[in-house]
Amino acid sequence: MTGNARRTAVLLAAGTVLAASACGTTHDNAPAASGSSAAPVPVKQCKGPDGKFTIGMSQANLGEPYRVRMDDEVRRAAAGVPGFTVNYADAAQDNAKQVEQVETFLTQQIDLLIISPNEATPLTGVVKKAYDKGIPVIVLDRKVDGDAYTTFIGGDNVDIGKQAGQYFAEKLLPQGGKIVELKGLAGATPAKERADGFAAGIAGKNIDIIATADADWLRDKGQQQAEALLKAHPDAQAIFSENDPMAEGARLAAQNAGKPTLPIVGIDGLPVPEGGIKAVEAGRLSATFIYPTGGTEAVAAAKKLLIDCQQVEKKQTLGTRLITKENATQVYAELNKG
Repeated sequence: MTGNARRTAVLLAAGTVLAASACGTTHDNAPAASGSSAAPVPVKQCKGPDGKFTIGMSQANLGEPYRVRMDDEVRRAAAGVPGFTVNYADAAQDNAKQVEQVETFLTQQIDLLIISPNEATPLTGVVKKAYDKGIPVIVLDRKVDGDAYTTFIGGDNVDIGKQAGQYFAEKLLPQGGKIVELKGLAGATPAKERADGFAAGIAGKNIDIIATADADWLRDKGQQQAEALLKAHPDAQAIFSENDPMAEGARLAAQNAGKPTLPIVGIDGLPVPEGGIKAVEAGRLSATFIYPTGGTEAVAAAKKLLIDCQQVEKKQTLGTRLITKENATQVYAELNKG
């Protein structure tokens, strides 16, 4: 190659790099996922403020109030972004159905995918497929395996579980005791992470988890499982529930078992009339922990990628807050201002 030819090749390569960086990347300069496309690719869908965009919102289910709230937040936030159209799909806790719905979104050539997976492993492949096609993927609340996605937005479930354990150890059972635990859907990452965190929070505190049961995040199943647990273990002194609907079901079970004041702690803290904050205020739950849905943050990330042509962080961790009888009324008012 001659000197002039070599210089021309270098200039062409540099121009290609500059062009690719102009619209940001779907990968935020993160290492390529195992088995996925190589280097970061441009967000081809980025068209600036005059563009029109179709977003697919794949929801694990709408049987949980938390997920209804998440979709509502996405809907409200997206309404404030000109050019955004969001199509919604409810997987109804069916992994195969959710995979099929995402495949349909891909056939419709969506510009961006927001997904809250029902379970991690079964949804990993189709999320990776979208990502490898150059479609930005925002994974919301529940994770998939690996890192073949653009960004994850959600709470730190291990930390929330740990804080719940510490609340039991410091406030509810400072002398130790026996508890039963209601877990969420086994294949969903928050279930394992909250359980792991809770175990760490009570470690060395003379608190024994004498029995556990999966209740799939649902109120009715939470009541059924809690009734069975309390019947088998009448010496249980408290219940830890991995979300508020199961905790509300557990309260009914405790009342039916003649234990109306049994301490019960949940997670979610939705600031709606039927949510966990009001349940704490009314005395049905001893405490809950706020677990933001991330719907507003997901739309903000989508705008950054598609309209502002900027990169987003690979992970955005949302904060939590302990809700007790003492602060429930105040926090509810704060979260519903405007």
